[in-house]
Order: sequence, then structure tokens, then C-alpha cells
Amino acid sequence: MSEPFSVPVTVRGYETDALGHLNQSVYLQYAEHARWALLQAAGVGQAELLAQGVGPVVLETTVRYLRELRAGEDVEVSCVFEWGEGRTFRILQTITKTDGTVSAEVASVGGLLALKERRLVAQPRDHFKQLTTEPGLFGL
Repeated sequence: MSEPFSVPVTVRGYETDALGHLNQSVYLQYAEHARWALLQAAGVGQAELLAQGVGPVVLETTVRYLRELRAGEDVEVSCVFEWGEGRTFRILQTITKTDGTVSAEVASVGGLLALKERRLVAQPRDHFKQLTTEPGLFGL
């Protein structure tokens, strides 16, 4: 298996809460940023998805907060797709400090929505295989 895709992020002061650590909702934004960065790196931008009449959707997300983050800290946000059978897939993400400390783990269930029908496509893995120029980034 190849290394997980990841993007660097620096915690910004305005993202912190009254306690001085990263607001809980921003962890989800970092995860979303990494997912879209992976799609872009794989050649699957919003325009390509819309041209195919599909869009990614998040159906469920669980966040495990393990260590706080403070303004100015640098982290890596990883993104790994897990494919099963059927209409959904899992995305596992880790937010890791530069010293290797895991700050949070984000696990999501996603799908690919057919925009006209407003239903999940039957085999999202096949759609991503057709769209991507870098299938390895999706674990394909």
C-alpha cells in the first residue's frame, strides 16, 4: 500500500476557541480540505464531477479528539479511501502534529450522488476509476 495522501495545514488564530485551542468544528474543515485536495491531485475537480452529473457526499462522520491544537502549530491531514461493495465507501483521516502526535482521527462514510436523480450511484469506485488520472491516490 502506498503512503496516505496528506496536506499541510497551519492552525490559524481565528480558528481557536475561548480556551485557546482549535475549535472542534475546524477539525471537520481540515478533513474536508484534505479530501478536496486529494480529488484535485487525482485530476477529479468539481468541474469534472459536475460534467459527469455526480458529486461526493458525506453521510456520516466520527471525530476522535486526542490532543489539542493551538494557533501556529503545523499539522498534516491525511486521507485514505477504503472501498467495499455497494453505494458507500469509507474515508479515514488523521490530523498529526509535526512531532508525530496524533491530534485527531476522522472517519467518514461517503457516497457519490447522482445529481439529477438525487440517489447514490451503485458503484462509486467505478466512477472514480473512470474520472481519475491518479487511481493510486484513491487506493485503486
